[in-house]
Amino acid sequence: MHNPTQHSPYIFDCDTDNFQQRVIAASATQPVLVDFSADWCGPCRILAPVLHRLIPEYNGKVLLANIDADENMKLCGHYRLRGFPTVILFVNGEEIARFSGARSVVETRHFIDEHLQAK
Repeated sequence: MHNPTQHSPYIFDCDTDNFQQRVIAASATQPVLVDFSADWCGPCRILAPVLHRLIPEYNGKVLLANIDADENMKLCGHYRLRGFPTVILFVNGEEIARFSGARSVVETRHFIDEHLQAK
């Protein structure tokens, strides 16, 4: 599902085992956007390329963690996810915003910009 041609130092795969370090701890120094998605999810296949296109434009001001929802159900339950994709923005170890479903490049950029300015 994730775009293999997109090799950005700001985009990485994450799971339950390294979530605390790669998302919660890392968000103390820079915001981390977490994309909870699944291979079978149509809207996830629409949103993933949008995120993979946008995140490198921020040059490290925000990171993207990709999480396979099917393989990390405990995390999905912990954050009470109701559908996929769900994107959660973490700053200083806390969830500060989220959205669900596919969004356009413009809508996604607006979400990121709005919350980066607020931090």
